[in-house]
Amino acid sequence: MKLITTTDALESFCAAAHDAPYVTIDTEFLRERTYYSKLCLLQMALPGPDGPEDGPAVLVDPLAEGISLDPFYALLRDQSTVKVLHAARQDLEIFFIEGGVLPDPLFDTQIAAMVCGFGDQAGYETLVRKLTKGRIDKSSRFTDWSRRPLSDAQLSYALADVTHLRVIYEKLAAKLSANGREGWVAEELATLNDPATYVTQPQEAWMRVKTRNDSGRFLAILRELAAFREDYAQSRNVPRSRVFKDDALLELASVKPRATEDLSRTRLLMREARKGDIAQGIVEAVKRGLDCPPDAFPSLPGIRENMNVNPALADLLRVLLKAKSDATGVAARLIASAADLDALAAGLRDVPALSGWRADVFGQDALRLCDGAVGLAVRGERVTVVALPQ
Repeated sequence: MKLITTTDALESFCAAAHDAPYVTIDTEFLRERTYYSKLCLLQMALPGPDGPEDGPAVLVDPLAEGISLDPFYALLRDQSTVKVLHAARQDLEIFFIEGGVLPDPLFDTQIAAMVCGFGDQAGYETLVRKLTKGRIDKSSRFTDWSRRPLSDAQLSYALADVTHLRVIYEKLAAKLSANGREGWVAEELATLNDPATYVTQPQEAWMRVKTRNDSGRFLAILRELAAFREDYAQSRNVPRSRVFKDDALLELASVKPRATEDLSRTRLLMREARKGDIAQGIVEAVKRGLDCPPDAFPSLPGIRENMNVNPALADLLRVLLKAKSDATGVAARLIASAADLDALAAGLRDVPALSGWRADVFGQDALRLCDGAVGLAVRGERVTVVALPQ
């Protein structure tokens, strides 16, 4: 296996990649001690002239002294070469944050697998086993990729993440071409290729925190506390949990400390956060939340005011979704979310399940079911849609 440690060697491989129809890509990174992921290893492989498994594959050490990843970022911009990744979101975030670039064109094998009948969240190991008949050595999965030198076992494990991916890509691409679902995958990839996907605005950070408390005042304080935490973590490149954890965030939003002295009475806030800049930031955030006028209160994502869900209709929509998922082989959660179903059962129509390919697969029949134009019938082991007399 080849470990690239210089810019010249990387540029040489990328030059070959520019002439290839596709390149498979993966990364190894650390994020336990930082806000932003630290790229520790980059893996790439190309198809060979006699088959996907015959091409060259390399490992790139981004921590090597003096190396520049500019040739790689130029490759990501090359529209003549498809960039193939599996479960690409975290990898793409690294490329966007560090290189200011997103790969174009992009192919995500996990999304393609979900469209092609491999389940709700097809793991790489599963696809390797089913599509290549190979196996992955998992012994190096949980290792410190920032330590040098890397062991032979680590390097072999990392390389397998892109070598098997060549066969997986070609088989999934062929299946999509045969079933005419390339456009479905393209719709899903649009979100991954949107720069806004990888930028967390502090004022929107509260929506990541799970809570059932829908009090406007509580959510206003929660929003300000989460915004302070996000800004603090970003500016110092530390994990959010190093500032304070979600359970402490929810406690603070409930008890509403007015002064730093009040923080000593919290149970879940770490001792380091009860003094200094963090303590002062907490108190100021709580004050902003308390001062927020009612007409500026946030509401929980997915919760619509006065949404009156018809529970019987929601149950029927779930049965319909399962039937459509079984019939098409497309993962149910990719077709429609639970929030989509509840919104439809409440009479709302501005839901993702009613647009694009989802409308053809599920949305149109879902609307007809809601309007009483069709019903559901059991035919053997299958649920089918039947027209109802009007």
